[in-house]
Amino acid sequence: MRNPSEKVHILNICCYNEAAARLHTAYSQPIIICLVEVLSGCDQVIPFKAKNVGFMQNYYDAEQAIWPPTKRQRLLAWSAHLFTATGSIWGLLTLLAITNGEWILAFGWMGAAILVDSFDGFLARQVRVKEVLPEFDGALLDNMLDFLNYVFVPAFFLSQSNLLPEPVGLLGAILILLASSYQFCQNDAKTEDHYFKGFPSYWNIMVYYLFILNLDGWVNFAVVAILAVLVFVPIKYIYPSRTNFHQALTLLLTALWAIANAIILFTYPAHSPWLVWFSLLFALYYTGMSLFATYFARK
Repeated sequence: MRNPSEKVHILNICCYNEAAARLHTAYSQPIIICLVEVLSGCDQVIPFKAKNVGFMQNYYDAEQAIWPPTKRQRLLAWSAHLFTATGSIWGLLTLLAITNGEWILAFGWMGAAILVDSFDGFLARQVRVKEVLPEFDGALLDNMLDFLNYVFVPAFFLSQSNLLPEPVGLLGAILILLASSYQFCQNDAKTEDHYFKGFPSYWNIMVYYLFILNLDGWVNFAVVAILAVLVFVPIKYIYPSRTNFHQALTLLLTALWAIANAIILFTYPAHSPWLVWFSLLFALYYTGMSLFATYFARK
């Protein structure tokens, strides 16, 4: 029998490292690891099976006392956050290029921002920024920069270019800002199985295609309006770097798509039409796979 005066602390934690993973796979139900502290000073970690208990906190909550991060780990974590923060630089440079009417240069800076956003999450997970720097909200930083580069900058591009008819140029930019302001504040904008719910604010990609295809201004406005509506439609869109659904194929095609678009920008306006068609085919693939994933999930 345990002395009633003994103090017991229970921490709900998730399956984090290899040791916890082995414990998790040993049972069909989730695991709680309890950190028991008694007044006598004897500390003990006791794993046991529990039914219907969710993983409530990161394992770092329990591991923190015995795993203080090293200076090297903290340096790597801060470096990952700094890499993410460079998105603000590319956003500023894009705005300056737009103001000066340097459209191709603006797309180049947009591409730099997309490149950073494509890799910063992977780097952050590799150096365990949440565990090493729990006092710094990297997710908030990422969302701020995503709104800047994927929403505000493209909206500003629309308002300053002639892609939309003059009567609705500002209205198109406002639609983008309002729709994405709603989406960015949804708790399930990114689903637990790593999809985007609703059109994922790829407005920078949209303005790129409107520019390259040189369509009629009213057609462009119709595209903006339709995509703004699709923000509110619960279709699951592939998150290329996180979604497991045919991920290898998606990543390969994404890399080829990025190379094709880089060549288009470097050679514009003498770019090859087949590169544009290949780029559009990838957009069709992305849309089709997203619709299929949505349909499959509802079966």
